[in-house]
Amino acid sequence: MAHERIEVDLSLAKTYELLSNPVHFTKFLDRIDSIEKINSQTFDYKTKIGGEEFHWTTNIIDNLRNTRFAWITINGNLNQTGTIRFTPLDNGERTRVDFSLDYRTFFGEPEEDLASFIEGLPAQLKVDLEKFKELAETDTFKDEVVEETTEEGKEVTA
Repeated sequence: MAHERIEVDLSLAKTYELLSNPVHFTKFLDRIDSIEKINSQTFDYKTKIGGEEFHWTTNIIDNLRNTRFAWITINGNLNQTGTIRFTPLDNGERTRVDFSLDYRTFFGEPEEDLASFIEGLPAQLKVDLEKFKELAETDTFKDEVVEETTEEGKEVTA
């Protein structure tokens, strides 16, 4: 499990808005390749670890506006849980974000690449939250464009 705290020079409401939609996680969580919204509570995640594709589906279990946002895995081949807590600073002009993220296998010990992925989570989450802070404070969070190349060599915007 990893837990990181960061202070963001954005209002509580704006910070909550940016972090309460998992589809946006790929903009700053470097090790998640894609997230697709299934419905208002359910999201599909995909990533590759050591050449193996991992896919899991999460449900939002707690969405207390401007206070807390949390999710759990409901199926897939990787178990992820997360909680984000929001604390107003300076009369709500700034925000402290406490981000907890955990990955586990459903059965047994993880293979070497997955074990390394899980062990590296605390250091990676620190880097990821710094990226979030930079994107959010420079007002480029929603403008972030991801360029991908298809198998045919064509560039597409995701």
